[in-house]
Amino acid sequence: MKMYKYNCLNPISEMGLSSFSDHYVPSDITHAEAVLVRSADMKEMELGENIKVIARAGAGVNNIPVQRCTEQGIVVFNTPGANANGVKELVIAGMLLASRDIVGGINWVQENEEDGDIARLAEKQKKAFAGCEIQGKKLGVIGLGAIGVLVANAAAQLGMEVYGYDPYVSVDSAWRLSKEVHHARTADELYLGCDYITIHVPAMESTKGMISKEAIGLMKKGVVVLNFARESLVDEEAIVDALLSGHVKRYVTDFPNQTIAGVKHAIVIPHLGASTGESEDNCAQMAVRQLMDYLENGNIQNSVNYPDCFMGCRGEHTRITILHRNIPNMIGQFTAVLAKDNMNIADMTNKSRGEYAYTMIDIDSKMLRNFEEDIKKIDGVLRIRVIE
Repeated sequence: MKMYKYNCLNPISEMGLSSFSDHYVPSDITHAEAVLVRSADMKEMELGENIKVIARAGAGVNNIPVQRCTEQGIVVFNTPGANANGVKELVIAGMLLASRDIVGGINWVQENEEDGDIARLAEKQKKAFAGCEIQGKKLGVIGLGAIGVLVANAAAQLGMEVYGYDPYVSVDSAWRLSKEVHHARTADELYLGCDYITIHVPAMESTKGMISKEAIGLMKKGVVVLNFARESLVDEEAIVDALLSGHVKRYVTDFPNQTIAGVKHAIVIPHLGASTGESEDNCAQMAVRQLMDYLENGNIQNSVNYPDCFMGCRGEHTRITILHRNIPNMIGQFTAVLAKDNMNIADMTNKSRGEYAYTMIDIDSKMLRNFEEDIKKIDGVLRIRVIE
């Protein structure tokens, strides 16, 4: 069986690496067919023709030149949901930290640790850090993907009145969502009525700064806003103004920067959301599985630049996979080349995603040597692979 070479740009969980079969060996980047990455910046890296796939052990891919990869026929995977539980737990912790001034109380104890009468003083001082309980309070969850669903369900189990908003919620997420979670038709419904607002949407041009000055203005006085998704989703100058005016009670964020760090009533966590051993193991294992399935069978799942496409295990057939532009008559041209060389199609599928598409073909006849070159000559083809 063919041997595959991979390169890790960051330290990757040993549990994930142990998922590789014996047909995978580590290699330097110049010879690797596959790349595993976490946070390493790949934007300025030269990506050789040998690289066929990049797997990000995590959700965000802003450190990867996705468009350049797409044009070079490199499939980029991420691992959505693999770190969801770790983030969910920190969001719940963030709500508790914001509700009761636990941080302030701990700091007070540290500041007075040498006072011999600290126990008596604590009884007098504790009312300054008392806060409130989250049971019975209203939580608004914006974005009901892997993390949002877990947060909504957990909050409902803690006795909160939970409202969820996501105009693009998947069927899978809808099935996993607790029946206790109320459906909101607009984000404004959450802003107007909820005591806590937590956001769990991807960072895109359309979501940049969606927690804006206007959105904050609609929120109840004393609201708690939580951001464990992406820094860019919140207009932080607006949130700082709202904190200082008292309109927003607390802002809990996992993204420290010069704008928010040190601001009164902001709880700033040093990007710990997915930084658990379990999350790193889950992400690494998922990334490795997806990478292997693509190299060995051509299947694509959780790609950020090409459509998901699945034809199961290759079996005894020779499988041809073609990454190409989504333009008319591509399938006709591929089958014409096959017919010219008297190659018989056993199975075929084609999926598209915006400007790009992916075609998988199983053949049960002999492969001719010039077939790949004939396919490469077709305008719009970005990469062809023959898996035998």
